[in-house]
Amino acid sequence: MKKKPENIKQEDWDAVNSPPLSKKTISRMKAVSETHPRTPASVRGPQLTPTKKQLTLRLNGEVVDYFKLKGKGWQTEINDVLLEYVHSHNENDSGI
Repeated sequence: MKKKPENIKQEDWDAVNSPPLSKKTISRMKAVSETHPRTPASVRGPQLTPTKKQLTLRLNGEVVDYFKLKGKGWQTEINDVLLEYVHSHNENDSGI
């Protein structure tokens, strides 16, 4: 999903990204359980398999504020920055 540019209002972004459904489209919609009856009630996709470790981490307020201003995905952004740091400072680059 594309990141919203700062010069576009959220309301305008949402209108383009998620246009309203017509009554005709809504009337033709069916529950997943009807179209795919063997689908479990709850499915966790393979992309969501836990590959990260959950922990509590205390960060400087300025750091947290900076990343939160970036919007959705700010925690992933912190992870990406730290991972880049690890790879650039790992002499053996063992693929941590």
